[in-house]
Amino acid sequence: MRILNQIIAVCSINLKSLPERFWLSFSTVMAVAMVVTVLLSFLALAAGFKRTLDGTGSEGIAIMLRDGSQQEVNSVIALDQLRLIGEAPGIVRKDDGNPLVSGELYVIVDGVRRSTGLKANLPLRGIGKDGAALRDGLTITQGRMFEPGSNEIVVGEGLIREFAGFDLGSEVRLGTGTWKVVGVFSMNGAVFESELWGDATVVQSLFRRGSAFQTVRVRLQTPESIDLLRDYVANEPRLKLEVFSEKGYFAGQSSNTVNLIKTAGWPLAIAMALGALAGALNTMYSSVASRSREIATLRCLGFGGFPSFVATLLESLVLAGIGGVIGSLGIFLFFDGFSTSTLGQGFTQIVFTVTLTPALVQQGIILALIVGLIGGFFPALRAARVPIVTAYSQG
Repeated sequence: MRILNQIIAVCSINLKSLPERFWLSFSTVMAVAMVVTVLLSFLALAAGFKRTLDGTGSEGIAIMLRDGSQQEVNSVIALDQLRLIGEAPGIVRKDDGNPLVSGELYVIVDGVRRSTGLKANLPLRGIGKDGAALRDGLTITQGRMFEPGSNEIVVGEGLIREFAGFDLGSEVRLGTGTWKVVGVFSMNGAVFESELWGDATVVQSLFRRGSAFQTVRVRLQTPESIDLLRDYVANEPRLKLEVFSEKGYFAGQSSNTVNLIKTAGWPLAIAMALGALAGALNTMYSSVASRSREIATLRCLGFGGFPSFVATLLESLVLAGIGGVIGSLGIFLFFDGFSTSTLGQGFTQIVFTVTLTPALVQQGIILALIVGLIGGFFPALRAARVPIVTAYSQG
């Protein structure tokens, strides 16, 4: 109990004297805040990108690509193969008996960023007449859906936020034709909001793709029906395709980019943390030096070295913790919810929202406390071991 009272007393003295070391303490707090800001900015980017792709797709829809393609841009599916897919079991059929299926074409077109005026690759997707029925959560928020067989397109809300020239009613030159924007659609933040949609046959014609598609989508009777479809495709030699659930396909697309962002973020944050660590050590050594006479006096009054050790370490943790909170607040106030875009694996821009989650804040605070712990440990040892005579001579 006596040692606890001593710890409380010395900690109270240390924390109350912080204003006397304001600028030194302030520099440490800001160094740690910068470390946390850099780390959380990368992690929040990765989290927003992952959430966008993970939130895309349905287990009730299957997507097929040429075997070994992995990416839509590398896939080719012939019209005859599309007809064979329509005969597969496990596919939902419409009232007229035809399968709910959409052969789709994915081409890359140019767009201009609103923020920088620079060009970037955008995806123009040609979808079949059942393409809209194969998008769960699709809502036309402005205008209308395009007319089949016409040079009309609809634009995702994410794309229109980030890129200029696609406002409702405008005309844009894409490929060898001029297209009119007749509608804007929303899909609850899914990756499809980064796309332009037009009629598949018109896209084939104006981009000289013949009758070929790149992907085929079908609605499954149940999520488990994908096994029937896989068996059918595997046993049909004319179909050399790979079958994915739509949700699984987009979740797989996110992993490489997310890992790349995290791989860039952590080393940079650790490098900056070393700089912040040096600052914390300097601050705490200076703190111990400035309080050497005070520490010596406490020793003379019967206080042990351990309370001085705990108090110095606590001061370092408090400063680092404040820096961690400031860094987290900065990301939350200025970047959380911020819309941006990056290059996806299809070599086109994917628009997503920067997302700061409680788990990421926890990681940032832990990193800050690690900096505070290491930065305060050795000065705390010095405070606990400094001889009384030496302390008075330094003070």
